[in-house]
Amino acid sequence: MGVSLQRWAALLFFVSVILSGQPMATPGDLNETSYLLSPNTSDWDGQVVPDFTYGQEELVVEGVQWPQVPSALDTQPQSRFDAALCAAWAQRVELGLFRYRLGELRTQILPGAVGLVAQLNVERGVQRRRPQDVRSVRQAFDPQQFNFRKIPRGEVLFRLRPDPRGLQDGDGDILVVINVSPLERGHVLLVPEPALGLPQRLLPGALRAGLEAVLLSLHPGFRVGFNSLGGLASVNHLHLHGYYLDHRLPVERAPSVPLDPKGRLYLLRTLPAPGFLFYVGRPGLDMEAVVSRVCRATDYLSEHEIAHNVFVTRGAPPGEAVPSALSGLRVILWPRKPSFGVKEGEAFNVALCELAGHLPVKTSQDFCSLTETAAVALIQDCLLPPAQMQEVQAALVALVAGESP
Repeated sequence: MGVSLQRWAALLFFVSVILSGQPMATPGDLNETSYLLSPNTSDWDGQVVPDFTYGQEELVVEGVQWPQVPSALDTQPQSRFDAALCAAWAQRVELGLFRYRLGELRTQILPGAVGLVAQLNVERGVQRRRPQDVRSVRQAFDPQQFNFRKIPRGEVLFRLRPDPRGLQDGDGDILVVINVSPLERGHVLLVPEPALGLPQRLLPGALRAGLEAVLLSLHPGFRVGFNSLGGLASVNHLHLHGYYLDHRLPVERAPSVPLDPKGRLYLLRTLPAPGFLFYVGRPGLDMEAVVSRVCRATDYLSEHEIAHNVFVTRGAPPGEAVPSALSGLRVILWPRKPSFGVKEGEAFNVALCELAGHLPVKTSQDFCSLTETAAVALIQDCLLPPAQMQEVQAALVALVAGESP
């Protein structure tokens, strides 16, 4: 990640500690809430996970844009959500709770028309958790394998909780947990109540929390995504990823064509990977309709053993002529070939962020030699064959057409 989030996190963490050594205040709350752990590790297990309660007014759809000068990200305002996440995440870095200390990542925009963002992240390639033994997109949850019931208290930042007075309550608690093998700064997992033992199949409450998390952030590069089993999910326990990236991605403004006369489903036909686009123009009923639509689509894919990835980003409205303004949320769904087990030998593995144009590269040699042509070829090799993609498209169009008026 760029310098901006690092500065945010360090400033928030150290200022909160230096000022008083007391819980960090969160503007808008009646009571002060600390998202930081006690200095005494022996106290952690008894420290209650704090709630991050948010209201409708904090879901910001319009007005969050990329600055003309990249360094201006440092001076853009933060939301209460950004402040809480960055400060708590930075503290866990200082406490050594990650598998590796994420330094400044070497980053390059690959020359070419697409605008792929490549980053060298050697440590993640070496130290991330090995994928579980999974053989089906619909595989049941196995409590004997690693799951999020087993994570220590120190890795949990807070609990997302929508204010029921103005927002639809989710399907239970959503924990915000550090990813101990981070892609980027601020990399977290959104985990629905772990005790439920939910397998890695997308549910409306989890997706709604992901969309709302993007709207809670005032950083244009905070994104959320989902990998199905067979789509490079490494843990079969329901979770989404969220992280900051200080770079635009191709999918934010890629043109699309409607597949439905009412504008409920679009097709992105551009590189790096064609996919299905859903668009949220405002919170409320518009968002609920998209949440339902996307989850019915992923249910169809799971039932037919088709692996898939989902990516949520601020972006422009659908259409052929795309404006530059990020005026809503784009939710992109990619059906893909299933891929199980450990992937070795390639410059990068293809999951949610790679399909969107963010490429965490494993080795310095590959980082220096990677071209746009080679990267696009690697990504497209993971997509469904054209005939199967056409079948899926017809099925998703029929699902949308069958919605109640």
